[in-house]
Amino acid sequence: MLQYASATGLMRTILIILLIWFGGKILLRLFAPVIMQFFVKKAEQKFGSQFNANQQKRQQAPPEGEVVIDKIPKQETSNKNVGEYVDYEEID
Repeated sequence: MLQYASATGLMRTILIILLIWFGGKILLRLFAPVIMQFFVKKAEQKFGSQFNANQQKRQQAPPEGEVVIDKIPKQETSNKNVGEYVDYEEID
């Protein structure tokens, strides 16, 4: 069965789209400050914890002039049996 679009259906669809669009803009203006405040508090907590961790590391630092190595170098293992060396010649 074929259905045809009516002018009232088209207008109703356009009206619904416009109401959703403008309603979303109004809601976003109302709730954007609350959402931004939430993200700012989260970032502040994250930066504060990093700052505190850095301060604790500085307090535990050795006295000036003392050398401390934090990183142990990795033992490099080399495989001597990687194959034989083949010399090549350029062909002109």
